Order: sequence, then structure tokens, then C-alpha cells
Amino acid sequence: MFKKVLIANRGEIAVRVIRACKEWGIQTVAIHSDVDSDSMHVRLADESVCVGSHQPQNSYLNISAIMSAVDLTGAEAIHPGYGFLSENSKFSEIVQKHGIKFIGPSADIISKMGDKIEAKRIAKKYGLPVIEGSEGGVKSLDEAKSIAREIGYPILIKAAGGGGGKGMKIVNQDNELENMFLTAKTEAKKFFGNDELYIEKYFKNPRHIEVQIMSGKNRTVHLGERDCSVQRRHQKLIEETPSPVLTEDQRKDLLKKTVEMVEKINYEGAGTVEFIYEDGKFYFLEMNTRVQVEHPVTEVQTGIDIVKEQLWIAYTGETALKQSDINPRGHSIECRINAENPAMDFQPSPGTISVCHQPSGFRTRVDGSIFQGCKITPFYDSLIAKVICKGRNRTEAIQRTLRSLDEFVLEGITTTIDLHKKILKHKKFVNSDFDTNWLSKEKFF
Repeated sequence: MFKKVLIANRGEIAVRVIRACKEWGIQTVAIHSDVDSDSMHVRLADESVCVGSHQPQNSYLNISAIMSAVDLTGAEAIHPGYGFLSENSKFSEIVQKHGIKFIGPSADIISKMGDKIEAKRIAKKYGLPVIEGSEGGVKSLDEAKSIAREIGYPILIKAAGGGGGKGMKIVNQDNELENMFLTAKTEAKKFFGNDELYIEKYFKNPRHIEVQIMSGKNRTVHLGERDCSVQRRHQKLIEETPSPVLTEDQRKDLLKKTVEMVEKINYEGAGTVEFIYEDGKFYFLEMNTRVQVEHPVTEVQTGIDIVKEQLWIAYTGETALKQSDINPRGHSIECRINAENPAMDFQPSPGTISVCHQPSGFRTRVDGSIFQGCKITPFYDSLIAKVICKGRNRTEAIQRTLRSLDEFVLEGITTTIDLHKKILKHKKFVNSDFDTNWLSKEKFF
């Protein structure tokens, strides 16, 4: 196994990777910005290197500084986590050219599947159903109008190189198109350095379902699906597995077709294939070529350590898993705890945590990087922890999650804990009668 791995990330995912490395007996290197020097991931790592100032482009996105940290510490491999440089094909290519192992797929696969238009072509080629829309990038407003009239409103304008809801606009009628098209183009250029857009049919009441895969040279296996339909502004808040809306036949079909597609593109490592699901049909949305924020809910459900398996695949080129090893039981739920104020339109809530008591108990897990006295800065994503609970069935999983959230005490900042309690108690959630647009319609505060 690797002797030393550098984690090119921060926060809870850096802590998660460090824990997996320690269980393999691997030495760890944390990188950090100037404001993160006292963070949990820095405290837990065997070594740490400051790579720049608090602005992400000067530190966690600073490829030259990160590669200097590799040279300084003698790390053999880099785990990118999620976000930041995790799906940056240029970074992956540079890492590999330096003789360092990038813990993830090849730069070529990252590039192809990271381009939403190319990924859609690949998915269609290998048998996955795709959403009706433009075949490639939409180059002009006139072309956009023509496509919109052909497939019918509402439509969704999306950034080809984007994610996280940036550069994404819903257009309900013809007279809105020009403004939305130009705004999306500007946002895409600003956030991704690429203003290419494409257009898809917009689904009014969809579920968001994704399949977790692990793949090596010898085989590809799936770890089941996750339902990630509780979202706000296209960002997930609650994930659960299995999806309560799929029939067994639909589930088997979805998982089988996903594995077949991933095998054909010679994928290596952990990955997630995402789908829109409506009226009994699913449609390919995108593929994330990294570990997901919500991977723990699958780990709890299956008993498989996804991050340790990532490290094994990166070292050997093969997965140790067989499909017969994957035996999910019961039902699992994950709640993302963000330092935000839901009552004030999810305004970020930086500050110092003065009291921190995290839940525990039977089948309760907390992934985070917080502690009493730690500072939540305004410079990075507001995710600070994840609560993951498992039950014999969905009802017990909901009750256990509510019990765990009641135990979670954080003072000094405002969080989404109370919002999660309201969601989990809501009749629509209990009955699984919701879609990705549900939160935007409900008044919880």
C-alpha cells in the first residue's frame, strides 16, 4: 500500500480521508490555507503544509503550491476529496506526469465525463436513456429558441462545464429566454471559465436518484442507489437509501444499465452516475468522477468503506469487491449540517463554535471537522458536518435521525439542524411524497 498520501482538500472530507489512510497504515499530509492552520484535518494529519492564503485560488486551487507540498513531503499519491480540484483533468494530468498517483480516474475520463455534453453522448452511446434537448453546445440565442420550441417549455439551460446549480436557469416561456440565456452564459464563464451552454427539457416533478459505483480493471460493482431529492437551489440537503419510490424491477434495471456503461468507459475508482426520475422513467443527468459528499449513507447501508476501497483501487488498479459482497440492509438517511440560517434565505453563518456536543448511539454516525472553539470562516463551503443514521426500515431511520438531531448541540453559529427536524417530521417527507422542487414551495420558517 502507499506509504504516504497528501489530501488536497480541507474540512470534513479531509478528515474522512485521513481516517481511511490511518486504517491502511498510511502516513498523511494535510494542506491548509493560512486561516485553516488550527483545523481538525491539520491536527489529525501526520504532517501539514500551508499552501497559501484564504482565497481558494491561492491555496486549495493552487496547483503549483500543492505540487510543491508533494515534493517537500515525499507523498506518493494525492487524494482530491470532492470539490476544489477533484474533477479538474488538468490537475490529474499534472499529478500523473510527476509520477504521483492521482486517487481517481484518468485525466481523459475526468475530462470526458466532466463535460456535460460529452457525458450525455457517452451515456446515450452505451445504452442509458438521456434527457431530450440539444445534441451539443448551443452557440446562439436563435439556436436556443429553435431547440426550446422543438422540445417545448419549460426548459433548463445548463453550463457544459458546471455543477452545484451555477449557470443553471429554468425558462418557462419564450419571452424569458433571452435574459436567462445571457445570464447563464455570464455565470458559466465566471464560475467555470467556460461559457458553453446546453439545453434540456425541464422536469416539473422529478426525483433525483444516483448510483454509487466502484470500478477497477477487473470489474465494476454498484453499491445501490441513493435518493437525493430533498434539495434547495439544486444542492442536496438530505439523502437516503434505498430510494422509496423505485420498484424492485426499476431498481434492477437502473443498476444493471449503470454498471454496463461504467464498465465500457474503463472507469477506475469511485464514481456516481446521477439520474432524473419521473413517471416511472429515469434519464441520465451526469457522472461525478469522485467521491460524493453523501457517500457515508451508502457506507452505512452496505458496510463497505468507499474511501478505503478508493485507496486500494488506486494502488492495485483493481477492486477487491464482488457484487455478491454487497448486501444492503434496512434504510439509511443522511442530513447535511450547514453553517447557514434557513430563516434568512440560507445566509452563511460564520463564527466560533462555543458549545459542541455531537450525537452518538446505536447506528448513528457523524462525519465532520468541528470541535468546541473551532472557527467557521466565510471563505469556504458552509457544510460542517453530516449526520447519518440507519434503521431496520425507513420509519425507524427517520426516528433515529430525529433523535440524533435532538442530541446535536451547536452554539455560536446558526445551522440547518432545526430545518432538518422540520423536514423529517413533515407529512410529505414521511410519505415520500416530494420532488426536487418541494423545499422551494414549502414554508418551514
